[in-house]
Amino acid sequence: MQNYRFSRIIALMAVFALVFTAFPIHQIALAEEAPKTVEITDAHGTVTVPVNPKNVVSLDNRTFETLVNWGIQLAAAPKPVMPADLPYVSDESVLDIGNHREPNLEIIAAVNPELVIIGQRFAGFYQDIKDIVPNAAVIDLNVDVSTAAENPGANLVNGLKDATLILGMIFDKNEEAAQLTADFDQAIADAKAAYNGTDTVMSVVVSGGNIGFSAPLSGRVWGPMYEIFGWVSALDIDGASSDHQGDDISVEAIAQSNPDWLFVLDRDAATSSTADAVPAEDVINNAPALQNTSAVVNGRIVYAPKDTYTNESIQTYLELFENLAKALAN
Repeated sequence: MQNYRFSRIIALMAVFALVFTAFPIHQIALAEEAPKTVEITDAHGTVTVPVNPKNVVSLDNRTFETLVNWGIQLAAAPKPVMPADLPYVSDESVLDIGNHREPNLEIIAAVNPELVIIGQRFAGFYQDIKDIVPNAAVIDLNVDVSTAAENPGANLVNGLKDATLILGMIFDKNEEAAQLTADFDQAIADAKAAYNGTDTVMSVVVSGGNIGFSAPLSGRVWGPMYEIFGWVSALDIDGASSDHQGDDISVEAIAQSNPDWLFVLDRDAATSSTADAVPAEDVINNAPALQNTSAVVNGRIVYAPKDTYTNESIQTYLELFENLAKALAN
């Protein structure tokens, strides 16, 4: 009997030795000490956020592609202002809160979220949402690229990178976030290097068959890039805005500025409500006044990715910057 007990003790000691060999003490300690929350800094200050939160709601168009690529399930989202091919749109388990003009914020409360991400179109609802879900972590990742911003280019670049790193901390995707921001930095460097510093640039927004001016610094999508890349504008106007359709301008005024490059955002291509809209490329090609401009004659036209208007993610800008670098280098 004593030999049997002794044999059992030896066997148990061997098992424990194997366990501690496979999982060193410092690894076990780390597993036990894995943080349950992280502190992040958003547009309003420091916020404590649960790691890998349940029932996530995102209202920020700049985050959707990152979240879907990382396999993050959403409980609710604003489907009318999301790219139509984004999986969240067709997923019936993701509740639709509507667009930013008439959102149904009660749906956010109904899903009992641990985290609500806001920004861009929904930034103005920050306090309303905090009041509706007082127990949730609400983070505002909005980036100021308005006409009031002193450095819209730096704000855009830093805002996209910071938001990506914050999401990486929250969803335990730090390596993926670091790689994404590194690729983004490289795309910026490549696009800067490809621009010769003297060619003139005209940036426009095409919507409803009309061509609007996306002004340097303040214009939708393109504006901040004048600061980022040091572009020389082919045209400057007084009272420029960040209007989503661009500022009113005549095609003749664009033609008279005779830009070396024409950069185009197709607003309608990204909105499901305008499925029958004329593509921006057709609008540009069928504008007689533009056909003799340097940009058109030399084929120096760059179109933003088709879903840009509803998907201003870091991935979209990364793709756009890579396309710009290739075009400008030729």
